[in-house]
Amino acid sequence: MEMNERPTDALRMVRIVPDYTEMATGSALICCGRTKVICTASVQEGVPSFLRGKGKGWLTAEYAMLPGSTPQRKARDGVKKDGRGVEIQRLIGRSLRAACDLTRLGERTVYIDCDVIQADGGTRTASITGAFVALCIAVDKLMQAGTLADSPIIRQVAAVSAGVIDDQCTLDLEYAQDSRAQVDMNIVMTRDGRGNLGFVEVQGTGEGRCYTRAELDQLLALGEKGCLELMDAQTAALGERAEVICKKPRLVLASNNFGKLRELRELLGDRFDVRSMRELGIALDVEETGETFEENALIKAHALMDMTHCATLADDSGLCVDQLGGRPGVHSARYCGVHGDDEANNQLLLKELSDKPAPHRAHYGAAVALCRPGHADIVVYGRCDGEIIGEYRGEGGFGYDPLFLSDDLGVTFAEATPEAKNGVSHRARAIRMVLEKLEAEGV
Repeated sequence: MEMNERPTDALRMVRIVPDYTEMATGSALICCGRTKVICTASVQEGVPSFLRGKGKGWLTAEYAMLPGSTPQRKARDGVKKDGRGVEIQRLIGRSLRAACDLTRLGERTVYIDCDVIQADGGTRTASITGAFVALCIAVDKLMQAGTLADSPIIRQVAAVSAGVIDDQCTLDLEYAQDSRAQVDMNIVMTRDGRGNLGFVEVQGTGEGRCYTRAELDQLLALGEKGCLELMDAQTAALGERAEVICKKPRLVLASNNFGKLRELRELLGDRFDVRSMRELGIALDVEETGETFEENALIKAHALMDMTHCATLADDSGLCVDQLGGRPGVHSARYCGVHGDDEANNQLLLKELSDKPAPHRAHYGAAVALCRPGHADIVVYGRCDGEIIGEYRGEGGFGYDPLFLSDDLGVTFAEATPEAKNGVSHRARAIRMVLEKLEAEGV
């Protein structure tokens, strides 16, 4: 479509060809009108010196206009790149890093190369849009190979130009328009998994005259419309590989206890792709040598993270009885000397309290540790208070639940519904603290 036939709010014809080259980990050809850019993503082990040992990766970009990309031959870049090319490749790098959580990449570097083979305006915005497709393809390959446990792509990113031509706000300028634009603007936007939009960068310049606030608002609205349409084109080009965009991170629970797994899954909701060790075929028996719940939770979470290279969550919990000096405490699961024998543990507890006056005040305590590569550990402690009664009540729950009369509920945890228990339990309170800390991080 010729520019004088195209509505002012319409994109040029967009075509994205994935897997355009075979050697790079990911590649795409993007055509926006007559502008054509080959984008590749190559992945190498290792990171720049300023990131070594920090458990996170890096992404950088290079941009070039090839000699035959313009009517008058453009000389190849030498050792020193031209200033425009350096500015554009920095923009590409910033834009794609804004779409990524580089801690999920591990100590690897992604090199993005954008080579313009035909230029007719909007080469930088086309490069960003096409490079994102190449990055997604590269990430999908790494995940399929088992090199990455999680997708680092936490947002979708696209870019488009806009400007004022003959006092009309216009989307997606080609060279004939750009060269006489009164106002020239480049807009880079992201979209997260919840559909929230954000700006990475807005480059707006009054080339022939200043622009008004009303024109700025209109140009931004055109940019948003264009970026959303380009995101749809990216998704269509990727097909099933678009699943790497905003894919829920995997979180492995350091437990195979069915009751605990069910409870934690309900509490964590859909924030993570929650897996048990058994589901992943992991056999891990960590000696819990800590003297506190917090120490034991961290020991388990770190050992599992070292094995899986993804987020892990471990808890250590137990019953603390005031009249027993806080016992069974960290030994709750093996109080009787055999790990996981609930009946024997409960009988020993009743025996030790049999000569002590009621009420037997107690609390359940739970330390939860969330460990993620490249992030500081999150460790919290939750508790719920109650007392130990002298008889079993209820058929639900596990562990000491039939003997623990909850202050909050007025019934034992074994009598309570799973929903009621999850509302007040020590583990529920600890998980809510974890979620609050994640919210504060913006995760």
